[in-house]
Amino acid sequence: MVLHVHSGHDNRRDKSVHLPDELSTLDCGEILAQSLAPGLIVYLKGDLGAGKTTLTRGILRGLGHAGKVKSPTYTLVEPYPDARIATYHFDFYRFSTPEEFLEAGLDEYFQGAGCCLVEWPDKAQPYLPPADMEISLYVSGAGRQLNIQAHSKEGEACANRFAAHQAD
Repeated sequence: MVLHVHSGHDNRRDKSVHLPDELSTLDCGEILAQSLAPGLIVYLKGDLGAGKTTLTRGILRGLGHAGKVKSPTYTLVEPYPDARIATYHFDFYRFSTPEEFLEAGLDEYFQGAGCCLVEWPDKAQPYLPPADMEISLYVSGAGRQLNIQAHSKEGEACANRFAAHQAD
């Protein structure tokens, strides 16, 4: 994996990584897991098939979860309380209206010390709390491009720890 650091639109530093294959995406998730902190809200953005769930599998593996990782497309949330940091994986792709976020009582997950990984966050706006960090994945040649943008001090600290792990 190759890490490139470039300036973001809000004068923070964005992190960018080229991932040539699925294994690289899983490995990147494991490295990212070493950088996460309790209470972090991470938006995962990208088209269908971009690798959001694959990255989440790597993150959970890096957090010590040894079991299966399912996509929460139909369940809305998959909890992983056995991970080093309790982690909640959300997928709001099937929302018809943003109010479904409140109707399902999902706002309660965002008030604790768990790490929340959110696919399709735009579908739950304006009710979803703001992201500490946004990870975007998109197809780039035969692989994927992963971009990390921090939106809070906590998110920036996580992104910087990730960049430091990448340099190792």
